Amino acid sequence: MNIDAAVGTVLADYEARAEREEALWDTLAPEEAERRIDEMLLPVGRATGTLLNLLAKQACALRILEVGSSFGYSTIWLAEAARAVHGKVISLELKAAKTEYATAQLARAGLADFVEFRVGDALASLAELPGPFDLVLIDLWKNLYVPVFELLHPKLAPGALVVADNMIEPASARPHAQAYRHAVHVARDMSSVLLPVGNGIELSRYQ
Repeated sequence: MNIDAAVGTVLADYEARAEREEALWDTLAPEEAERRIDEMLLPVGRATGTLLNLLAKQACALRILEVGSSFGYSTIWLAEAARAVHGKVISLELKAAKTEYATAQLARAGLADFVEFRVGDALASLAELPGPFDLVLIDLWKNLYVPVFELLHPKLAPGALVVADNMIEPASARPHAQAYRHAVHVARDMSSVLLPVGNGIELSRYQ
């Protein structure tokens, strides 16, 4: 995959931070870990990021939606693909501080022009967006996956791809992951498969 030097440097910095945070996470008591969870990147990882980038490019996804940008690691992968196909990423995030961090990293990578952030409740933001969307990443609090899909489903473009992260790990998210997978599988106009990439993704296509 051809990733230019500026993008590669930013991704490497994210991944170095993620490694430091993972080491710290292992030292925290459960109560402190829960309290500090919003400080952590919790990124999709390079394998999932690479796949997202390839899917967006191969699908020539002009209108990309990211539901849950966090600190912007996956946003970088999506924005690099958007630049390649002359598309745009709309990224939804609850925390303004995370969006500010992501915006600075996108500027470093030369990708700021390809992302529009919407700060606030994801369900409220999604309800206001008209669509259609060609590719969607769902990666926010897991109890919101099903409500997000219900709002998103009517706004998918023909052939749209939907990627949902954390379908296998962490174990604590599995009940919500199973509920999401059930919702996608019972939708007659969706075809879907679970892939053991990163923390597990459900890759679905709108017919």
